[in-house]
Amino acid sequence: MGNDDHRRRKTPCGFCMAVFKWIPVVFITAVIAWSYYAYVVELCIRNSENLVGMILMLFFYHIALILFMWSYWRTIMTSVGRVPDQWRIPDEEVTRLFRADNPETQKRILNSFARSLPVTNRTMNGSVRFCEKCKIIKPDRAHHCSVCNSCVLKMDHHCPWVNNCVNFYNYKFFVLFLGYALIYCLYVAFTTLHDFVQFWKVGAGQLNGSGVGRFHILFLFFISIMFAISLVSLFGYHIYLVLVNRTTLESFRAPVFRVGGPDKNGFNLGRYANFCEVFGDDWQYWPLPIFTSRGDGFSYPTSTDQSGEAPPAQRYAAMGDTTTNRSQNQAQSQSQRQARPKSLNLQPALELPLANGQSSSCNTAAVPSSQVVVVNFSTLPEDANGDAVIIDMVGDHSGAAAVVAAPKDAFRQPNGDVPLN
Repeated sequence: MGNDDHRRRKTPCGFCMAVFKWIPVVFITAVIAWSYYAYVVELCIRNSENLVGMILMLFFYHIALILFMWSYWRTIMTSVGRVPDQWRIPDEEVTRLFRADNPETQKRILNSFARSLPVTNRTMNGSVRFCEKCKIIKPDRAHHCSVCNSCVLKMDHHCPWVNNCVNFYNYKFFVLFLGYALIYCLYVAFTTLHDFVQFWKVGAGQLNGSGVGRFHILFLFFISIMFAISLVSLFGYHIYLVLVNRTTLESFRAPVFRVGGPDKNGFNLGRYANFCEVFGDDWQYWPLPIFTSRGDGFSYPTSTDQSGEAPPAQRYAAMGDTTTNRSQNQAQSQSQRQARPKSLNLQPALELPLANGQSSSCNTAAVPSSQVVVVNFSTLPEDANGDAVIIDMVGDHSGAAAVVAAPKDAFRQPNGDVPLN
């Protein structure tokens, strides 16, 4: 976190705010601790009559609990990271930036400083993104968190339930935390469903255990269902964000790229590649809260090359399937290249039929095919007599080897068409 946050913690008000931030985490931890007592002690030990069934229930329960708590605490304890010093603007440059007369001058200063940095995101006016509080150039997908008081790499959102920013370093842990929390709640709900039904069928007095214990089981079922309903939508939403390679902030406000402007799908590489960018390439570590994400958090591959090259084929899905006839098109292109002459030998006189029955010929040297230019006859300039002027360019663009002037209707056939051969 930033130095301002450390200074605020030294004050009594800052200390109280720091303690207040941990209240949601303490609440979740207390609920988990109570659920452990209600499930293990009241449901399994005191209420279960089948020893084998109780052992199996406790075995799978503890697996779900361990993965759930492991992911939860990794999400809480993982730092938001720190932007290196090469992204920080020197104090004299910051002074020049703040004293600039107009936004264009500020834009030039920022663009000049960020010339060697791997940044493709821009502001709406095309300037490099700059954090006035941290005095740094913002890396791609990074944002300043007012709660953490620092710039966070690939910031998704600040979650009060983990008292931390969900960011590049703990996003995998956060998604696993949601998934295992959902599994934990559903497992508890399904295994307590039988006792919940029996409670309403035969009454509380007919069940095993004490009266307080039976109400523990009853409330355990209600709370697990309540949390499962809220988690299923949140977990499903973040799975969707993983598959489209988008953060929560980017889903509400599309990132602006240096080339292409705003684009919500600017980082979309395909579902599998997007998934591997968060969970890594080794499938054995996918279900474990161990950091395996791709990249360094400062630069990210994009769906379109930000240097201006052509976009990949998947960006043209709206134009139809461009891959079915790919091999056929490649074969046709290859045959056309083989059939195309390397040079156009115009040494023999080129006879051009004119409208008055005469012919015009011009002798030129062999012209490489790479220097042949296709000219639109309708856009040729005209001389004072209304005749089109055709310029035959041979060699480089420094001059013309021959200039042939002919009436603009000389090349038309009787039906009005212009011959192409």
